[in-house]
Amino acid sequence: MAVDTETPLLDIISYPSDIRALSADQLKQLADELRSDTVRSVSITGGHLGASLGVVELTIALHHVFETPDDRLIWDVGHQCYPHKILTGRRDQMNTLRQGGGLSGFTKRTESEYDPFGAAHASTSISAGLGMAVARDLNESDNHVICVIGDGAMTAGMAYEAMNNAGSMDSKLIVILNDNDMSIAPPVGALSAYLSRLISSKPFRSMRHFAKDLASKFPRQIEEAASKVDEYARGMVTGGTLFEELGFYYVGPVDGHNLDHLLPVLRNLRDDKEKGPVLLHVVTEKGHGYKPAEQSADKYHGVSKFDVITGKQHKAKSNAPSYTSVFGSSLIAEATDDEKIVAISAAMPGGTGLDKFAEKFPDRTFDVGIAEQHAVTFAAGLACEGYKPFCAIYSTFLQRAYDQVVHDVAIQQLPVRFAIDRAGYVGADGSTHCGAFDLPYLCSLPGFVVMAPSDEAELIHMTATAVGIDDRPSAIRYPRGEGLGIELPSYGIPLKIGKGRILREGTSVAILALGARVGAANQAAEELEAMGLSTTVADARFAKPIDEELIGRLAQEHEVLLSVEEGSAGGFSAHVMQFLANSGAFDSGFKLRALTMPDRFLEQDKPDIQNDIAGLTAPHIVAAALSALGRGDEAEPLFETQPA
Repeated sequence: MAVDTETPLLDIISYPSDIRALSADQLKQLADELRSDTVRSVSITGGHLGASLGVVELTIALHHVFETPDDRLIWDVGHQCYPHKILTGRRDQMNTLRQGGGLSGFTKRTESEYDPFGAAHASTSISAGLGMAVARDLNESDNHVICVIGDGAMTAGMAYEAMNNAGSMDSKLIVILNDNDMSIAPPVGALSAYLSRLISSKPFRSMRHFAKDLASKFPRQIEEAASKVDEYARGMVTGGTLFEELGFYYVGPVDGHNLDHLLPVLRNLRDDKEKGPVLLHVVTEKGHGYKPAEQSADKYHGVSKFDVITGKQHKAKSNAPSYTSVFGSSLIAEATDDEKIVAISAAMPGGTGLDKFAEKFPDRTFDVGIAEQHAVTFAAGLACEGYKPFCAIYSTFLQRAYDQVVHDVAIQQLPVRFAIDRAGYVGADGSTHCGAFDLPYLCSLPGFVVMAPSDEAELIHMTATAVGIDDRPSAIRYPRGEGLGIELPSYGIPLKIGKGRILREGTSVAILALGARVGAANQAAEELEAMGLSTTVADARFAKPIDEELIGRLAQEHEVLLSVEEGSAGGFSAHVMQFLANSGAFDSGFKLRALTMPDRFLEQDKPDIQNDIAGLTAPHIVAAALSALGRGDEAEPLFETQPA
């Protein structure tokens, strides 16, 4: 690796063991160098910058005090893991971050022994950490387990389930609450630092333990009174009563950007021999130390490539509005005429297009935080009372609420409308955010209406369709990124439920495509026509209910039918095949080929490349048709991911 003279200390750091040899003053210099290197790296690749800048000092302190990787360090969500990656032997690969074949944007077990748990979804760290801590105890080992979780991730119920479980056990677990947004504690300063250092120290812990034992010898009333004195005295100065109630020993708040405050507290917690879980409350600033991020409304949470000096992001000029923005605008149009329409987001109003809706209808917009389970059942409650809730959640995030979708919505046939963003391949976020499974997990539910637009105009019509579905749940799943740039209608026209459409008529090959794959189907049809194969293209529109009349006709009138979807096996194509099998279509020698996502997780890359690897592009559709017709030798050499 080339030596960067601007980062002399960072240049000699290969692994965390090198950090442990540095003095406190050197650590402060290292923090400055690490922050600038993180900014430089992300300026080249884009990524989650703000959260990473907020934990620079904390990352250094943790690797300095604890013996990683033997001590397990778990980063919740993984948005903040870039400094950690730089310090754990991956600095020379940072220019590949979130790129095809490069470093993941999140922690990943197969990438490094310093990533003991992979995470890209929120609120998993405490559960995983407790599992590791119990395993350590069963093995009679003595390593530490440290979980770093943000205040946003702490809003998820799973975090409290884990804390409640941990609080009832004697396993030693250190949870660090990285508080960079919510004001849940008094201002951090010298007094707070002193108190944190005091209550984390061995003498205080030991004396407190002795006092509890002594109090237990007295009658119950005196014991309870003594306990309350300790609890409330500490709660008044630290604000930790909630965590104490869950069984955690609370320490904090501590300034997360001050190594003089952080290091002694972490050493105390490391050396503490008391059993049970501890929560250290650390206050940080998202985007800290980089002025453009500090001054930005979102603190540069997620950025494209940017200029380091100015902070200006190099965003590609859009040729068309994104599906996300089209959904947001169409929902506003519908809500203007229907006061019963309400919108629900789970901590992603901007990412789901509901930020503009919130500006227009603040009283009808509800951001429930990172709480997808609650979001779904909350929407169900609104639907019970005659409202028309639109629950806008990313495809992979909705997975977290599947029980609620089944039990609280589907079984009760409540008209909750799901706007499912990021369906299909998502690019740089890789497998953790890939919307592969929404079609299988929704199409399996009785009574569900599942739609997928082939372009942004169709999305407008499907939004209007969902508004009118009052007797059962419905969902619209659409991809990340730009639409096709077609002319948009001024208002949506409800579609006939369960009916697709023919886009072009042919006689030999039929392509039945769903959602974003309709464009590839049209391209494939052009190529097949050039080979003398008359081709029909049908836009399914609905993954459920399927258009049995249309599908039956395509099977009857063509030699080959290709079903194409950007979803995993078991979804739309499975329902098509089941219908054709049960209707006897295969009895006469009819041929069907299903093109779905392959049965494996694809790593990050450009969506076009991901679809190419998956075998879902026009050349793959052509190859599948030729193979079915016994002309496979005419097809171009391709990725072999689909059945011949």
